[in-house]
Amino acid sequence: MDKHEFALDVSNLTVEYVTSDGIVHAVNDIDLKIPPQKSVGLVGETGAGKTSTALAIMNLIPSPPGVIRSGKIILNGYDVLHMKDSELNQVRGSEVAMIFQDPMTALNPVLNIGEQIEESILLHEDVTRDEAHEQACEMLEMVGIDRSRIYDYPHQLSGGMKQRVIIAIALCCNPHLLIADEPTTALDVTIQAQVLDLISNLRDEYRTAMLLITHDLGIVADMCDEVSVMYAGRIVEHGTVEEVFTNTKHPYTEGLFDSLPKINDRKSLLKPIIGLMPDPTELPEGCTFAPRCRYAMDKCFKRRPSLNAISDTHEVSCLAYEDPVFSIERNKHGR
Repeated sequence: MDKHEFALDVSNLTVEYVTSDGIVHAVNDIDLKIPPQKSVGLVGETGAGKTSTALAIMNLIPSPPGVIRSGKIILNGYDVLHMKDSELNQVRGSEVAMIFQDPMTALNPVLNIGEQIEESILLHEDVTRDEAHEQACEMLEMVGIDRSRIYDYPHQLSGGMKQRVIIAIALCCNPHLLIADEPTTALDVTIQAQVLDLISNLRDEYRTAMLLITHDLGIVADMCDEVSVMYAGRIVEHGTVEEVFTNTKHPYTEGLFDSLPKINDRKSLLKPIIGLMPDPTELPEGCTFAPRCRYAMDKCFKRRPSLNAISDTHEVSCLAYEDPVFSIERNKHGR
């Protein structure tokens, strides 16, 4: 396989769900690029559209009710949205693999874990069943599980061990892109750190690009090179981790940081973001964050901002960076 500029290149992606209550606008015209061997964090609160984005990249949006209305997804040179099912089955696992957020339901309960790892190896590699079995044993040891557990069934494993098995399945064919969808959500705190360290170490060893979906900014700071902040189905800010964390531009990103407790200042009060995310079936006409934004002006409720570059690597979707006068007014209030 020839090297490509991006392990993942998503442009103008729109995903909707047609329901009896109306059309859910889950993902709205987003762009997302991940260079080879780089890690990008996709952050935002529940309902922002993060998981729908991940499923679209795998071309796994459930239909019905879901539909990819528009966009292009290029995965290491493959045009995902124009591939046949047989072609997609080859790409999933070998080019892109996904770690799902709930290890309790991601494994087949009637197959032992060895069979489930071997299945992926046999599908993508030209090996015998005995060779696939040996590779499965090696992958188990790679993720810290003794090979003697190869015949165990999922119900015989703890939550942390199940997640390790899912990581083994995801990486057994050395994919170019790993999608980790909140991989520690269902795990207790002590196991979370172990799983994240494991993912980080294996990503470096296999030289795999990664899309890490999370709502935890601390995890992004530790594991990612770049970060995209998602709100109501749109990316509102993107940049390197250093840019977004130290030179925050979008009011929503600012609100996320302000709502975190400050260890060095125990007396300071948290500043929650007022209001709720808009109903995805009835998104507002202008900026989707305007009803919750302390800097909002009349024009924000009427005009939808585009994603504008403020440096070579930093982009923000806010009228403050399209209108110089507005930018001055905002700077009087804060960052």
